[in-house]
Amino acid sequence: MIPLQEPCRSTAGMTFEQMLERVRHEGAYATCAQAEESVSAVLAALGRQITGDERVELAARLPHEAAVTFTAEIPATVRLTGWGFVKDVASHTGGTAATARWDTGTVLRIVAQLAGEELLSRILAQLPSGYALLFGRAELTQAA
Repeated sequence: MIPLQEPCRSTAGMTFEQMLERVRHEGAYATCAQAEESVSAVLAALGRQITGDERVELAARLPHEAAVTFTAEIPATVRLTGWGFVKDVASHTGGTAATARWDTGTVLRIVAQLAGEELLSRILAQLPSGYALLFGRAELTQAA
């Protein structure tokens, strides 16, 4: 169990406003409001996919407002592939698959930095194929 103190959050040192500004800048969004819409949609979708200790640890490393959005979602009983995740974001935002792919990549690259390598590896081990690229990592597969 994670202690009630917040050592992970203090090491990340990123406020929600800083997170939004990074998403706005890296995603080339015109406004922080657009960046916030993307962050909310992607974190809500991610909250439907991650369970267990990884869910608790990731929430502890996110800025408070982002953690609330992430943990407000009940994990789904069926895990989506990476492409299914992108389509889920598109269906919840009313956007196209292309814009949802852009949104997910932008937000999840920043989430990956906040999570750190060890936690991100555990998260990716929990998820079906296709997520590594969304988090900005190469996805290696074994030859058949």
